[in-house]
Amino acid sequence: MQFFVENKSIVRKIWGKSDTVLFIFAGASAEFALNKAVDWLYFTGKLPSDPLGRLFSTVRYARRIVFSSRDEAYGAIDVMRQIHSAVEQNRGAAIPDWAYRDVLFMLIHYSIASYELLEEKLSDEEKEEVYNVFYRVGARMGLTALPLTYVEWLPVREAHLMENLRKSDYTADLFKQYKKHLGALRYRMLIESQKVMVPNRVKELLHFNDFTLLTPLVPMYKISRLMHLDWLVKSLLFPSEYKDQINELDIRQD
Repeated sequence: MQFFVENKSIVRKIWGKSDTVLFIFAGASAEFALNKAVDWLYFTGKLPSDPLGRLFSTVRYARRIVFSSRDEAYGAIDVMRQIHSAVEQNRGAAIPDWAYRDVLFMLIHYSIASYELLEEKLSDEEKEEVYNVFYRVGARMGLTALPLTYVEWLPVREAHLMENLRKSDYTADLFKQYKKHLGALRYRMLIESQKVMVPNRVKELLHFNDFTLLTPLVPMYKISRLMHLDWLVKSLLFPSEYKDQINELDIRQD
């Protein structure tokens, strides 16, 4: 069987651990809120009404791609594209191609950033591998103007950050919803997580300062994993009803 992502790929290591996956979406949740096309996420009402449920739904799709055979991954990508096409048809407009690229670019950036925060620095070859996986996802979705390599992607990513982000009423409302569904303490931890994950442009627009409580807490969290106490930390970060879904994010790497 030919897999979409090879068994020993760094991408499987990144997406096979609950903590790295959760940090990916912590960072992306900040950037999502600033995207000029965020109104599309409000069209169905699913994101603002249930941001945590939407997170885990998105995770399931991403992991179906990363841990499936090539044909199954293609099927998941095709379904994802069909869902978006149905939304476009209902709204009577097309989601801009750059908006699709932005989402893809977030997955690339935060996959690398989360692993480097919680594990170790990636080599140039590993970063290229991460980029290649998501490049193939984008190509299957029919996206255009995708750089061929990670190095070529870097300046394009910077240009997207400058051109496609802005603070709006949608931004304020999404953060309001995050706080509503997480509660004050967990929301505070979300903000602190975002500070260590997001690019400078996102920090600037959200008025994030450089100080974060996670600077001393991340080393302590790494120690808690060695002592198998990381479940306690995760239980403090997410409501209890998501315990099973968080545990399911951990996949044993053979």
